[in-house]
Amino acid sequence: MKKLVLIVTLCIGFSMNAQTLGYTDVGVLFSTEKIMGTARYNAMGGAFGALGGDLSAIEINPAGTAVFALSEFATTLNIADTETLSTYYGIPNLTSNNVTNMPQVGGVFVFKPRNSAWTKTAIAFNYSSANEFENFWFAEGNSNYPTYIYDPNDEEILYLNSDGQYFENYTNGSNRKYSFSFAGELNNNLYIGASLISWDVDNFQRILLEEYNYNDDNDIMDTSLIQELLTFGNGFAFNLGVIAKATDNLRLGLTYQSPTWYDLNEDYVDYDLEIYVSNTDELFTDFSGVNNFRYKLKTPYRLTGSMAYVFGKNGLLSVDYTFKDFKTIKLSGSNFSQENIAINNSLQAVHQFRVGAEWRINSFSLRGGYHHENSPYKDALSSDDLAGFSLGAGYNFGFGKLDFAYQNSSNTAPYNFYPQYPEISSTELEYNFDTYSITLVLNM
Repeated sequence: MKKLVLIVTLCIGFSMNAQTLGYTDVGVLFSTEKIMGTARYNAMGGAFGALGGDLSAIEINPAGTAVFALSEFATTLNIADTETLSTYYGIPNLTSNNVTNMPQVGGVFVFKPRNSAWTKTAIAFNYSSANEFENFWFAEGNSNYPTYIYDPNDEEILYLNSDGQYFENYTNGSNRKYSFSFAGELNNNLYIGASLISWDVDNFQRILLEEYNYNDDNDIMDTSLIQELLTFGNGFAFNLGVIAKATDNLRLGLTYQSPTWYDLNEDYVDYDLEIYVSNTDELFTDFSGVNNFRYKLKTPYRLTGSMAYVFGKNGLLSVDYTFKDFKTIKLSGSNFSQENIAINNSLQAVHQFRVGAEWRINSFSLRGGYHHENSPYKDALSSDDLAGFSLGAGYNFGFGKLDFAYQNSSNTAPYNFYPQYPEISSTELEYNFDTYSITLVLNM
């Protein structure tokens, strides 16, 4: 009985470490959208709020649906590489993960009414991937601070010497959205639009934590803990936007993007535990089973102000600014009072800047962009901000277009897989993201 109580105590302690995502992190993850769209959109850093005329752009500002001159269909292929450098107590480890996917498919239909102040109307449907979660990284080192110290046979035998720790993190899934947009052009200088958006999300995380300790008699105890978390569900949102031609060359845009209201489910494993002790050559195991939970999540709303200057048929320059307050993330469907307090205390507003440019030479176009947004965590370092650049080119065949883009962005982040032990440092992570995109656009 004494042995059973000790093993149960160890399991409870392990599960309290909560190495899998907490609710604050889930809220941030599902409130974040990457620049993932058509190659033209990606190449210009996603700075399209005052431009429109692109199927990914109308997800920022639905008024841009009515900017299209012709009906068209577009589909995009991405090849993305994520490099993760983890450093734990001076030991660096580099991993690389490659993903090929189709992040965008959509079409727009343009109508030109006769004898109406509405010189043009349009409807569009677009599928896009707002975020991809597939990645793998690991960390290893020695904190010289053992945490799993009691022998399952005898709690008076202590393993107080550390021979190192190993941690690995695997994630998979994506956050997908389906947008239906409609807009109109009024008197050739004002565009007004709206979108209805359906979200479909799934995120899987599996962590493995191993600790290698020994006692003063050089008996070893190897401990292995696995935790898993699958979060999945659906959400809905809407966007409202306007684009105005202030002059023949200057365009101004304003967009309100509502919160997304998610209905989420969790399947989770608190612990799958193995403890091996060499003094008796025994392996002890315990498994929490798979548990279920359901709750609701509301993400922050977003406000985007945009400005673009069009150099006739030669090119353009565009700037977007987006405000999003992560403190307004709310959990409901159960008693989340402490979690909502933690969200309010640990998160902050995010300011996102995007700049894009395009220059045309006959049927050929060159593009470039830059983007920057601060971390939503209050205690973040400046290096935790996400920043990057993009380049691209395109060719117009008359009946369609072929566009290419390259994006690079990077940031850092800490990961604490011993949150109950302030004596142990977090793993420092450095992320580098490279994405190659190709889009085929066909006029209809």
